[in-house]
Amino acid sequence: MAKAKNNTLKLNFDTKWGYSPAPESKSIAKIEAKYDLFINGKFEKPLSKKYFDTINPATEEKLSEVADANAADVDKAVKAARIAYNNVWGKMPAKERAKYIYRIARMIQERAREFAVIESLDGGKPIRESRDIDVPVAANHFFYYAGWADKLQYAFPNRNPKPLGVAGQIIPWNFPLLMAAWKIAPALATGNTVVLKPAETTPLTALKLAEIIQESELPAGVVNIITGAGATGAAIVNHSDINKIAFTGSTDVGKIIQRAVAGTNKKITLELGGKAANIIFDDAPIDQAVEGIINGIYFNQGHVCCAGSRLFVQESVFDEVIRKLKDRLETLIVGDPLDKNTDIGAINSKQQMETIHKYLKIGEKEGAEMYQSNCPLPKKGYFIRPTLFTNVAQSSRIVQEEIFGPVLTVQTFRTDDEVIEKANNTPFGLSAGVWTDKGSKIFNLTTKMRAGVVWANTYNKFDPTSPFGGYKESGFGREGGLHGLSAYLNVH
Repeated sequence: MAKAKNNTLKLNFDTKWGYSPAPESKSIAKIEAKYDLFINGKFEKPLSKKYFDTINPATEEKLSEVADANAADVDKAVKAARIAYNNVWGKMPAKERAKYIYRIARMIQERAREFAVIESLDGGKPIRESRDIDVPVAANHFFYYAGWADKLQYAFPNRNPKPLGVAGQIIPWNFPLLMAAWKIAPALATGNTVVLKPAETTPLTALKLAEIIQESELPAGVVNIITGAGATGAAIVNHSDINKIAFTGSTDVGKIIQRAVAGTNKKITLELGGKAANIIFDDAPIDQAVEGIINGIYFNQGHVCCAGSRLFVQESVFDEVIRKLKDRLETLIVGDPLDKNTDIGAINSKQQMETIHKYLKIGEKEGAEMYQSNCPLPKKGYFIRPTLFTNVAQSSRIVQEEIFGPVLTVQTFRTDDEVIEKANNTPFGLSAGVWTDKGSKIFNLTTKMRAGVVWANTYNKFDPTSPFGGYKESGFGREGGLHGLSAYLNVH
């Protein structure tokens, strides 16, 4: 620090300052060395006698061994769910069901820090996202649907809503706890029982939720949580005594499920892939929009189906937006998911990281200009720098296909009609974002864009009161809000 001639203090910032590490402690997370299947209110060894490892993607270290359920295990869980539905849950007064759901919500809140740490360890997402989004919103879903349990006659006036029976639910690896809450809470509120399968790469928070369900004294068999890979999910889908299938995952698997249930009486909701358009007009608040773009694709590593992975910028502000985006990318920290300073954590699995690298090569081969930040990457674990592609064509594979990684493609447009046509020119239709200060422009786009959710001057905002779902190859049906109740009811 030097003294200037005018007797004021002059600061010399010759050193590039970084953040000191601020890791969340792992000690609060109690992870068992081995997990069995949660069936009929207790943990039972799999009939398959098989287990698989679940890995910390940030360190490549083994976290636990998890049971690999086969068709016989699935059948056992479905039978437990059917007995619980016929004998207990289906007959229980709705206000009593609500008490159990509310109790689960409170218990998630009480153990929120543990859930957040386990979610980041098992899935690789930054602790800030697990702590501030995943866990609170998961608890809120249970709170919200607990409130609806004894009000179904008000939700569907002059009709006679009845539960379906046993719901088979299959969830993905990107929001393990939140997706479990997203599906279990409305199913219980409407009087159904559940057999749920988490993704094989992120089973730990679902199994921790099973512990809470056990401690809440929810009647045995009402919720069964079984682990496994694709064969386990297929056994759930094909089981003859399941009345409802709820699936969140890839479009390809969704198509297989749709074919499997065709000709049966099973109800089905599918929330599948996405390739969301994020649109910046020249009258938008640019700094706010840039931060929204970063939030929409990079903070979540592009690991959400609704990630804003296609950016459309009006020509007159293109240079400004790209400059600010690149400047912002240089500030992002990629690293330890448990460090509170980390913006971008680990890719969920080695397989997914290889898929993202494949698309980076495809983008360069197609002639796009690739920009990556200069941030250092950890020497171990599955990490990728935030990436930006410009000079891309509408027909480019990196524009049309879901990458599921921190990769953003940028195109320009001149008119409203042009960007609407470009935004809709994709097989997907899950979500979109619009950035402008004109309300009329927002309403014009939201009525013409084929997307289930369109955010205006914000992005990736979720609330249990709001329905979520897509068009086209992004699936059908809605989860969340009042619509999330009807998916688990026969309403006459």
